[in-house]
Amino acid sequence: MIDFRYHLVSLIAVFLAIALGIVIGTTALNQPLLTDIKGQVSSLEQDKRSLEDQTRQLKSQVSAGNAFEQAVAPALVSASLTGRKVLLIAANDKVPADTIQKIGALVGQAGGSVSGIIHLQPAYTDPGQASAIQTYVTGPGKPATVTLPQTDDARQLVAALLADVLMTPSQQTTAGTDTAAISSVLAGLSALHALSQDSSSVTPSDYALLLTADAFTGKDAGTRNAALVDLAAALDAAGSGAVVAGDATSAGNNGLVGVLRNNPTVSAAVSTVDNVTTPAGQLSSVLALSRERQGTSGKYGTGQDTQPVPPVAGATP
Repeated sequence: MIDFRYHLVSLIAVFLAIALGIVIGTTALNQPLLTDIKGQVSSLEQDKRSLEDQTRQLKSQVSAGNAFEQAVAPALVSASLTGRKVLLIAANDKVPADTIQKIGALVGQAGGSVSGIIHLQPAYTDPGQASAIQTYVTGPGKPATVTLPQTDDARQLVAALLADVLMTPSQQTTAGTDTAAISSVLAGLSALHALSQDSSSVTPSDYALLLTADAFTGKDAGTRNAALVDLAAALDAAGSGAVVAGDATSAGNNGLVGVLRNNPTVSAAVSTVDNVTTPAGQLSSVLALSRERQGTSGKYGTGQDTQPVPPVAGATP
């Protein structure tokens, strides 16, 4: 007669057999899998090392290219802006300070001089500040010698006012001397937090270089960009030319460079650069200014349908 202990021993034997079978089966199956996984890991490690080597080589090439561009830039821009004054305007606080400094130095190597540095503040493009700016521009902020366009568009009015006082007309043989008007207008707009003067003085300019970075976001991005496009167009029309230079992001759909390039009318008059943080972009920005005086505008940089750099004086276009 079979007792309980017999059943218990039988059950234990069955479970041991199952466990042993699982162990043996798993070991037999896992060995090929482990071998395959180890092979894949080894291959990935080799790919990683190869990519790291390629990255180091590319960084070295970029560094060498930048060094070369910095070395030849002074010779390429030499005498291209002789006796000309260039106004630098930072469209936002994302423009690197060293970019402004390097472009200023390159303007000097081109024979020109920086007539002033202005930094636009968020209020300049803020639709909510348009009424206050319009009231100032059409009232106490307008010098008696300035004639504004017949429009109620605040961004066009402030752009026209700045262009009138800051730029020297291209047909004028001597630079404007009404620095009092410049100081008054800039002081008023500074009080409205629309801009700040980042240089000790600002004098009438032949050219304007509007520097930008990144892109606007939010529902008012289009309105903010439109205000800057109006400013670029007004500065270009009032002086010898204007250039808008930014980084790769600024050449996107919501970036100033991208929006301007998508505007056929303005892009035909105002040159754009999409790699201003690099030596090549800084070189392009200065060369583009000299091309503007000749009535030639272009798109320069690394984006679609662009030229790497503007033609150098003396070279075949």
